[in-house]
Amino acid sequence: MNEHAPRAKFRSMDEGTAEDWATIGSHFFPFAQGLADRVLTHLKLLDGDYGGFPIDRLQHSLQTATRAHRGGESEDYVVMALLHDIGDTLGTLNHPDIAAAIIKPFVDEKLHWMCEHHGIFQGYYFFHYLGMDRDMREQFRGHPHFEDTARFCEIYDQTAFDEAYDTAPLDFFEPMVRRFFSAPKRSIYVSTAE
Repeated sequence: MNEHAPRAKFRSMDEGTAEDWATIGSHFFPFAQGLADRVLTHLKLLDGDYGGFPIDRLQHSLQTATRAHRGGESEDYVVMALLHDIGDTLGTLNHPDIAAAIIKPFVDEKLHWMCEHHGIFQGYYFFHYLGMDRDMREQFRGHPHFEDTARFCEIYDQTAFDEAYDTAPLDFFEPMVRRFFSAPKRSIYVSTAE
């Protein structure tokens, strides 16, 4: 971040000019290309954060992604699995929303919905121990992505707390993450970024 780099001259956006927006664009697109690095850096914040779980949150994320990869899921699915809990540190009370917002421009509607709703579906395995309704997910019964989300939680997410599991390291997933964030699919900026 160079304070001497060219900057827009307006005080409010309604004063902006094409030149101002060309300047902003010259910063925006290179910054957007660094998204994978920023996401990987943030994912590493989960390292050592156990929150009472048998393994730390990074290992859980890696294990979920490893299981999805070994289960033959698509690369986009595997990256979603890797990032599904990345919001734990910033959105403690709504972590699925954080993860879903990060991946939304890069995935289809199904993977976005799965990520956004996995917290409620995962609750099937523990909500009743907290005095909550373990069947909270039933409000979504009949939704086109209900079964896919239930399957994600059953096969990959709720099983990914095994200290002895042969979990792939973050380096294994890094190329996938870079490919994932290099190709936005659903964004108001997609046509501009191409």
